[in-house]
Amino acid sequence: MKNKSSEDPQLNLFEDQKKQWTEEVDLSSKRDYSFETISGESVDLLYYPDTPDEKYMTDLGFPGQYPYTRGIHANMYRGKLWTMRQFSGFGTPKETNERFQFLLEEGQTGLSVAYDMPTLMGYDSDDSIAAGETGKCGVSVCTLQDMDILFDGIDLGAVSVSQTINGPAVILFAFYIAVAENRGIPIEKLRGTLQNDILKEFIAQKEWIFPPKPHMRIITDIIEFCTEKMPQFNTISVSGYHIREAGSTAAQELAFTLLDGFTYIEHALDRGINVDDFAPRISFFFNSHLDFFEEIAKFRAARRIWARYMREKYGAKSERSWKMRFHTQTAGCSLTAQQPEINIARTAFQAMAGVLGGTQSLHTNSMDETLALPSEKAAEIALRTQQLIAFESGVTNVVDPLGGSWYVESLTDKIEEEAEAYFDKVEKMGGVITAIEKGFFQREIARAAFEYEKKVNNKQRIVVGVNEFIKDNEEVDIPILEIGKEAEQEQVTKLSELRKVRDSESVEKTLNRVEAACRNNENVVPPIVEAAKANATLGEIVVVMKKVFGEWQENPVI
Repeated sequence: MKNKSSEDPQLNLFEDQKKQWTEEVDLSSKRDYSFETISGESVDLLYYPDTPDEKYMTDLGFPGQYPYTRGIHANMYRGKLWTMRQFSGFGTPKETNERFQFLLEEGQTGLSVAYDMPTLMGYDSDDSIAAGETGKCGVSVCTLQDMDILFDGIDLGAVSVSQTINGPAVILFAFYIAVAENRGIPIEKLRGTLQNDILKEFIAQKEWIFPPKPHMRIITDIIEFCTEKMPQFNTISVSGYHIREAGSTAAQELAFTLLDGFTYIEHALDRGINVDDFAPRISFFFNSHLDFFEEIAKFRAARRIWARYMREKYGAKSERSWKMRFHTQTAGCSLTAQQPEINIARTAFQAMAGVLGGTQSLHTNSMDETLALPSEKAAEIALRTQQLIAFESGVTNVVDPLGGSWYVESLTDKIEEEAEAYFDKVEKMGGVITAIEKGFFQREIARAAFEYEKKVNNKQRIVVGVNEFIKDNEEVDIPILEIGKEAEQEQVTKLSELRKVRDSESVEKTLNRVEAACRNNENVVPPIVEAAKANATLGEIVVVMKKVFGEWQENPVI
């Protein structure tokens, strides 16, 4: 009798890919840990059909292999767990540094910086427009001195640092580089991520400074600089998170985020940078929302679409360019001020969806974040939530444990189809920047948010503690972190003292060089690093850049 596999090309291909996957697993790092069930039953690393069909081979396949629907690594969390980050920042750099030290001691494996509103908008803490906001929703950083204090006692050559900063991202990035160089750390060793995603600011979060085209030029400068000098640093975290927080659907979050990512790719290609030299350092940042299975499907569809476009449209040859790496944060907009303790449970299953979806990095929101910045205790519980998933739930024992589910695969296909429909619409409009200028994304998100709110108001969708299971006369009985006026006073005083002792002539010269670089289409990163080292402030650097680039005023969307 003939061997069946010799007659079936599909089965032959499956066996070849299985063999390749097995070899990759053998070469992968392995954690020294028991991967049995809690009852002592053994489990396989991966589960797959005995007789795969063509759809399985083209759309799923094996983890670590194109199109990466089942994960970008052959053995996923059996080899290495995701990076556990807690988004932290409040008050002064010294206060936030103390929180960083606490989180690292408690087992956090990466740092993620939250900046306050004046910093996010490019204002110094002594600017009149910053009054009352300094240190309130994040840490205040407007000088090189601030950045140095923020990371005091932390080895920047050893710890991965993510920075959530967009409008003035290039300036905070320059402060970070200057701190490392002043400490004798080669910048090629720096690991971390600069969010640096200005397109989603125009679409959803609204924290911009310059018009879209100058912003895109600056971001391309950063990509070029890092490609040449900082090969381990992620230049952009393309962020769907804020699009979802603004009220989008899962499919809109996925489509609009990927469109932004493709736009950054195209601008870098237009600059003449080889796609495989920079694409592997672009990462993504997604929201993990309330619908458990939909979120898992979204993550799986995201990897598949990115891989296909990078290989087929943008001509990337390296598998590293095809692999989408992403950070996940649980949904802040889903947290409720009512009965805040139940936010711990919301966060847990949202985090579980991120893990089952194959995230590389995860932030879990604290139960009190709808009321204030997280207290130390709430942040600790949020971190422990990740550790429970990693070490007690068993979901890390198997790669893509929900892969093959009729429901999950159908959802994955549907979200992919909806994303493709949006790609077509935006292409016909002339691209992402034109669509932003026309208010297309803003209208789509507003419509989705309105539809969701109607369902909540009509109780077609239940929000526990808000429109059902309500407690009358409830008093919030959890500790709240309060930021007083002292942080602002301290920052303003430090700035005043710095301006008195710094070399004003040196500051002026370096600011003139920044302005010249903006005007002459030179890469702006090196002169901004020089200005940082001369103790020019964030606000001063922004002012000279505004002289060249102007400011952006959004057209109202009706």
